Amino acid sequence: MSATWRGVFTFNKYSQITAGAVRKSLKESQRLAAEKRGITALRYQVWENGKGGEQIILDPAQDSDPKANKAAV
Repeated sequence: MSATWRGVFTFNKYSQITAGAVRKSLKESQRLAAEKRGITALRYQVWENGKGGEQIILDPAQDSDPKANKAAV
């Protein structure tokens, strides 16, 4: 069987596992740069009457207390 991972993982989980393995195999400077690219931030804004409000950025790298900002997804 050429794709035995399909019975165990979704494609997203499979690609997440393989990306982590590749990042761990890199040299220190390259690994740090790759990890920074992997960090994502969420940005949203509330629209009322066809006009966008202030954009709110949820950036996990800037949070001082990770327990303070919990979003229900």
